[in-house]
Amino acid sequence: MLELALLALPTLTPSARPQDSDPSPAPSAESQGQDGEAPEHSPLDELDWKFGPGEGDLASWARVQIPEGWRFVGPRDTRKLMEMMQNPVTMTETGFLSPPEMQWFAVFEFDESGYVEDSDKDELDADEMLESLKEGTEAGNEARRERGWATLEVLDWEVPPHYDEITHNLEWATRARSSDGGLVINHNTRLLGRRGVMSVTLVVDPEGLAAALPEFKQALGGYSFKEGQRYTEFASGDKVAEYGLTALVAGGAGVVAAKSGLLGKLWKLILPAVLAVGAFFKKLFGGGKKETARTRE
Repeated sequence: MLELALLALPTLTPSARPQDSDPSPAPSAESQGQDGEAPEHSPLDELDWKFGPGEGDLASWARVQIPEGWRFVGPRDTRKLMEMMQNPVTMTETGFLSPPEMQWFAVFEFDESGYVEDSDKDELDADEMLESLKEGTEAGNEARRERGWATLEVLDWEVPPHYDEITHNLEWATRARSSDGGLVINHNTRLLGRRGVMSVTLVVDPEGLAAALPEFKQALGGYSFKEGQRYTEFASGDKVAEYGLTALVAGGAGVVAAKSGLLGKLWKLILPAVLAVGAFFKKLFGGGKKETARTRE
């Protein structure tokens, strides 16, 4: 299974959190270390975190509500996070959302492919789509190997593809295994819009899926396309995608590949004093739960 624990979670110094939205008390000398010094600076401190409650802007396409205590970053910093987690950047990233303890996270990406017709909603072939996903992930592994990153293998459906005609959402989940032995769940939601598709990927370890899924779905209830971008606002003359729902699972206009959340390994290099940093993190964000590594597709 994926590497657990304090290693897997990004740690933010007090300077990284806005004072007007930070309900946490200042870290104690104990949490800072024996000499009273703040934990070592990390690349995550440089990200432009936005803390809830508030609203996250997903480029020109949509917005998502940030629950109290949760955190969000926009397109540029989402791409930085993907690099840290050893995921090839797609340049379609629009945002990153996670609960306070970051036991799971969701990544938003928008493909401006046009209006996707759902006429094939009753013809979704799970077996055929799984094979396409495996092929797409293997293609994505080429970029991973070039970077010296761990590769991924899609094993099976965690949740087979299904479509909601009322919300125009397509949903599925896969279980994948990393070449270093870790297991990961990529829970995917495709939100159909007027000019394309917003992909939302929940990244979590298998043991954390049951607890994460209700929180994720509740958070997704705070998502909305902006005025003029909704699926129901399609007008004659708008661009229509060259593929349907089946291709959205199998890859759509690009290659769909399982994504990993290998931040834990990176953290071993960035923060040698792991236990001290973990204690600081718990003090800062009030954590008490078991923290887990995660992945995304």
